[in-house]
Amino acid sequence: MTTLHMESHVTEDSGGGGQGGAGVGRSGEPRAPPMERMLRHQDEVRRRSEEEVRSRQELSLSSSMRLKKLSQKPGVGVDNPTFEPAGTVESAQDTGGTSKLLDLEDLSTSLKQAQHSLSDAESQEDVEVLLRLVQKAAFQSAFSLHNAVLHSAAQNNPPLPLTGPAQGLAQEVQTMLQLIQNTEGVELNTLLTSPHLQALMETQDSGVEQQVYLEPLLRPGQSLVQHGGETVKLVHLEKARDVPLGATVRNDSGSVVISRVVKGGAAERSGLLKEGDEILAINGVEMRGKSISEVCNILAEMHGSLSFILIPASKSGPAPHRENVVHVKAYFDYDPSDDPYLPCRELGLSFLKGDVLHISSQDDPNWWQAYRDGDEDNQPLAGLIPGKNFQQQREAMKQTIEEDVEPEKFGNLWCAKKNKKKSKKILSSNKDDAYDSEEILTYEEMALYHQPADRKRPIALIGPSNSGKSELRQRLMFHEPERFGGAVPHTTRPQRPAEVDGQDYHFVSRQAFEAEATAMKFIESGEFEGNLYGTSTDSVRQAINAGKICLLCLHTRSLKVLRSSDLKPYIVFLAPPSQERLRTLLAKEGKKPKLDELREIIEKAREMEQNCGHLFDAVIINTDQEKAFQELLHLINKLDTEPQWVPASWLR
Repeated sequence: MTTLHMESHVTEDSGGGGQGGAGVGRSGEPRAPPMERMLRHQDEVRRRSEEEVRSRQELSLSSSMRLKKLSQKPGVGVDNPTFEPAGTVESAQDTGGTSKLLDLEDLSTSLKQAQHSLSDAESQEDVEVLLRLVQKAAFQSAFSLHNAVLHSAAQNNPPLPLTGPAQGLAQEVQTMLQLIQNTEGVELNTLLTSPHLQALMETQDSGVEQQVYLEPLLRPGQSLVQHGGETVKLVHLEKARDVPLGATVRNDSGSVVISRVVKGGAAERSGLLKEGDEILAINGVEMRGKSISEVCNILAEMHGSLSFILIPASKSGPAPHRENVVHVKAYFDYDPSDDPYLPCRELGLSFLKGDVLHISSQDDPNWWQAYRDGDEDNQPLAGLIPGKNFQQQREAMKQTIEEDVEPEKFGNLWCAKKNKKKSKKILSSNKDDAYDSEEILTYEEMALYHQPADRKRPIALIGPSNSGKSELRQRLMFHEPERFGGAVPHTTRPQRPAEVDGQDYHFVSRQAFEAEATAMKFIESGEFEGNLYGTSTDSVRQAINAGKICLLCLHTRSLKVLRSSDLKPYIVFLAPPSQERLRTLLAKEGKKPKLDELREIIEKAREMEQNCGHLFDAVIINTDQEKAFQELLHLINKLDTEPQWVPASWLR
């Protein structure tokens, strides 16, 4: 419609004058004054421009037979009600930046007017097709969405998302749903993991990354000033006395540059200081040329209102994204005071093997920012810990350097003397007790898990011989037989007259047993007097399905199969007490161990804890049988009332 109006308008305009200046100033006539010649030149330029426009329009008309017919009737056409002559159109800036939006009714009216004005039946049929399209619900929905987008884009301050990344929020909700074992929780979890909702949240998150982090040039607390002949940013923030700023700096060719913003500090909370910003001055004190120590000493003496003059970092990387907190379990001890590679020793976070750490930032792949579980209130600033890949690389380098040095072997004191009585020969393809000794252990991602009421976690008791684990297991089963149970073992020996298959043992052939062992279905297995014995994961599962808490006494070599199953075991290590106390405890049971045997028990326990301590959920030092029993029972009861940290891979 707009085209029809513009074509007829141009035709009528260009058909008249516009030639009045032609031929003026020819030779033989008096020479016109300079002002008159200038006016004539302008008329000539205008005339040529109009001829070029007319030629382009004629070319456009000739390319379409329908438009050619219309051009033969320049008076035919309908004014587009949404079109305004150029002289009456106000700029978007003058009208506040809002665009005039079409209405469906206006669109239908314009199409009907155009249809009635057309004499060509074919053209009328084409407009009829458009009218039918406008009446369809799908088109009307798309038209409304189009108008909404145009209206939003025309605003000076487009609306921001009401929430952050939806996928991270959904993951937090799923973690909480694991603690709620009801129908509503299961249905909501199914909805959150559906492919359609996942795709919708991914689309929303991509929009969040583009909108939330499109920061304005200046934020509250910032202003532009002149410093040394260049425009820089002036930042104001508050710092309490004896409270760290929460940022580290580095020297770069004489400049002082912010190298890290630490979670929980004043710098991170304000959002005004960024990694890569160059600090020119603080409260009027020049920073260029100063060492890191000098800058730290100056900042330590400052408190209250601080004014930073900064050269902002160049934004060459991708837009920042909100990181979800990752929970990990440490598989090694770390002392920052002994780490020469730590970029800021004061920020180093010490931890022990088995501690749960909350990783708040992995922006620097070599040095993560983290909090210790339970110490968040006493630790205002996140601490620095070595990243996983960095820790693995330097441990591998350390092993390479020390590979020519024979490591000290544990157990030299307890393996000299062998017991003469018959023992089970353990069937195992792994020489190491649990995992490959060459594996470099760093961190394992964890998640909270609350066991369902109808699916109790099996309790695995680990410890050397004479540590008291077998006695504690028997006492628990005798104390509450309806609550605790054991797994029925498999064997290849012949069934005895008083034994019941499936109740005392699962009696199987040697061929069937070996096939099960090859399929890694046995948690542990061994040979005794020519017969094979073993405890299978299916037997443990049967006890759990019967509503019992399955109690197991295992060797550390069995933990690999047990943890790789879907049983989600709770592993308790029974550690022996001191040598004298151990002698006293064994004497109460009528045992008189020799000194070498006592040393063997203690050294074996030390070896187990060193190699597999990262897999233990709890450690009980068995100084007294009654005390150890009550402590173990308390730990088992907590599984019903409190969620526990488990490997995140168990819940996927």
